[in-house]
Amino acid sequence: MDIGRRSFIISGGLASMALSWDPGIVRYPDARIKTLDPRFTPLAVAISAIELLATGCRFNEGPVWFGDLRCLIWSDIPNDRMMKWDEETGAVSVFRKPSHYANGNTRDRQGRLVTCEMDTQRLTRTEHDGTITVLAEAFEGKKLTGPNDVVVKSDGSIWFSDNGAGIRGNYLGHKANPELPYRVYRLDLTTGQLTIAVGDMKRPNGLAFSPDEKLLYVVDTPGPGQRTIQVYDVVDNGTKTANRREFNSAEPGGSDGMRVDVQGNLWCAWSGGEAEDGIAVFAPDGKMIGRIMLPERCANVCFGGVKRNRLFMAASQSVYSLYVETQGAVGG
Repeated sequence: MDIGRRSFIISGGLASMALSWDPGIVRYPDARIKTLDPRFTPLAVAISAIELLATGCRFNEGPVWFGDLRCLIWSDIPNDRMMKWDEETGAVSVFRKPSHYANGNTRDRQGRLVTCEMDTQRLTRTEHDGTITVLAEAFEGKKLTGPNDVVVKSDGSIWFSDNGAGIRGNYLGHKANPELPYRVYRLDLTTGQLTIAVGDMKRPNGLAFSPDEKLLYVVDTPGPGQRTIQVYDVVDNGTKTANRREFNSAEPGGSDGMRVDVQGNLWCAWSGGEAEDGIAVFAPDGKMIGRIMLPERCANVCFGGVKRNRLFMAASQSVYSLYVETQGAVGG
């Protein structure tokens, strides 16, 4: 027997594993995970490596975890489809096509899928029976420019950025003229009222609440060299924002989507070229404390897995994951 290569039956399946000196094996700790501040050390797992889950897409966004189905769903925008990765089998399949050039996704507090559709310029909800409900498509009689990213607050309200990414060309939607300024909106599902939550940004993008929901973080992406992460106080019984200030200049590189862990750290999808692409992790004081380097720009992230301690990263053409020693805050 060639002791350099042996076949094993993996418990729970019939897959085989070749044991060999594989140059693709990562030596622990994974050198692509970089500690910039001691506060990152307890968040990283020394014997965890970045894993490639899927590839072959065109531009990935909006990862969302379904723990009840043990799967990850994300948007492959230019291909006008949403994809699904199965945790048990590793199988990748098409979840929905057409998706109306879906971008950001999340789940509401009842477990329903909430989706930003850039081509139809609307926010939708997939009901438990699979039917789709339109939640928002206009404000004061004018069509939304195209919802981009979305989060759900504990009171059930839905907050989403609307920044026209899908109508600036035909690759991510269709070319059209915006009827409204770029904003963040709050949708009150009890009353059906849509209100402006953030109206002082050039192009709001990713957004996330702090664990106590007293702060709202929003990425502003007007263009290269101008990207910032802003933070607002959430006021008026959690219905409005105030006291805007810069959280991080987001340069070099810059963020797109982000999620917050239970300790209040921001895990931000990052881009800017070979030296920047991946994830940037910020402490609540705004200091970058860690990096996860990827071979392609990253657009968005989410937490999932059985213990909500697995970070899923939607990069340009691929999806990656990494186990970490923290958990994602609820609502992302």
